[in-house]
Amino acid sequence: MPWIILFASAVLEAVWATALGASNGFTELVPSLVFLVTSVLSMICLAHAAKHIPIGIAYAVWTGTGAALTVAWSMLNGGEAASALKVLFLAGIIGCIAGLKLSKASTAEHTPGAQPTGAGMPK
Repeated sequence: MPWIILFASAVLEAVWATALGASNGFTELVPSLVFLVTSVLSMICLAHAAKHIPIGIAYAVWTGTGAALTVAWSMLNGGEAASALKVLFLAGIIGCIAGLKLSKASTAEHTPGAQPTGAGMPK
């Protein structure tokens, strides 16, 4: 379930990034509201997923998936020119995300109450 929430969070990231572009510097009401709502929901979902998935893996998957979806959406709706190289590099991002998901380190979920990976940082 944490992986599903993480991918939903990444989709929300792509939505808020697209809305941010459409907000025209927060002068357009609807895209600005979409940005606000989806960015908050995306962060909440990322925070929940990071309780169960190491933060390095969760963040890499979140940013990579969100970025790939944002670029793909922009190419599909004509906001950005598509090219074979862009598609190849987007496929590379998706391949790397799949590799992180399939790697042994990413499948070892945290036990509740245990310190997540990287938790030894000073407070």
